[in-house]
Amino acid sequence: MANLREANARLAGVEPYDPKYLPAQVMVSANETTVDAPDEVRRAVAARVGQMPFNRYPDPLANDLRDAIALWHGVSRENVICGNGGDELLFDLAYAWGGEGNALLNVPPTFSVYAANAHLTGTKVVEVPRRADFSLDEEAIVERAGRGDVGMVVITSPNNPTGDIAPLGFVERLLNATDALVLLDEAYIEFADEGASSLPLFAAHENLAILHTFSKAYRLAGVRMGYLLAHERVVCELTKVRQPYSVDAVSQAIALEVVKHREAFEEGIARTRAERDRLAQALAALPSTDVHPSQANFLCVRFEADAGALWEGLYERGILVRDFSANPATRNCLRISVGTPEENDAVIAALESLLS
Repeated sequence: MANLREANARLAGVEPYDPKYLPAQVMVSANETTVDAPDEVRRAVAARVGQMPFNRYPDPLANDLRDAIALWHGVSRENVICGNGGDELLFDLAYAWGGEGNALLNVPPTFSVYAANAHLTGTKVVEVPRRADFSLDEEAIVERAGRGDVGMVVITSPNNPTGDIAPLGFVERLLNATDALVLLDEAYIEFADEGASSLPLFAAHENLAILHTFSKAYRLAGVRMGYLLAHERVVCELTKVRQPYSVDAVSQAIALEVVKHREAFEEGIARTRAERDRLAQALAALPSTDVHPSQANFLCVRFEADAGALWEGLYERGILVRDFSANPATRNCLRISVGTPEENDAVIAALESLLS
């Protein structure tokens, strides 16, 4: 038989997730921390991995790591589930709380994977767009979530690509207005002001789930490790749909050492925050440039000039940033991750040249 039947009809027209990865001397496009893990952590990881039997399957639920994360955040093991990056957990949530007859409430502009996962799982997407200044339309979100047809609400805090925080008062009102699962994606929360996390609301609201990752502040983008804090009923449902052994033994071991040595990352987080503020001030001084306030490790910058042309000019100078200008909501916007002081200086100098 010469022909192959068509794939799932939901895949028609789907564009694969593409972070626009290209080689460059200054890589400030993917919101990574641009320095590697501290030496003391790498030594601890090497010692642990060096004693690991590679011929055995890993703990399927990563229970040692769950225990360490639970102790860290003041919850129980039953409130923690680990995933192959936060991305696996996002898909599992869409599968478990989405599907036919359910809707995802999305607040664009935000991370594109939420809507993509909804499409793949047959979930209707209901959008309550952010305002022109990227702030949340709080009243509209609370009202729409309370209608009863929404299975999950996703709020990213700090938001990607804009960097702003969801106020906790709003989050609490949202939780009280709906029985939908309310996911706070806090992938960048370590870079935000103290008290920005929704964790203080966790104990009183079983419909709150909080997504964290080791990829950003804890410098493990290449390892793929994320975790969710959620009510034990949510964790139980997710264990039904997650892929077997999705979190390998090496990743578990690395993440466990990072949790144990997390104080070693605090200086780097503080340095990133300081560089973010310095970079924002320098970019705001450029002509016809609007830098959106950010509590993440990146800046969303709107230019009067053609952002696509600026992206090209930066790349010709060996600098890779992320171009969001094709989306009407982020027209002429570039997202620039915070790098080392030298990398940030290179970005500033290049944009000064291009805009002069």
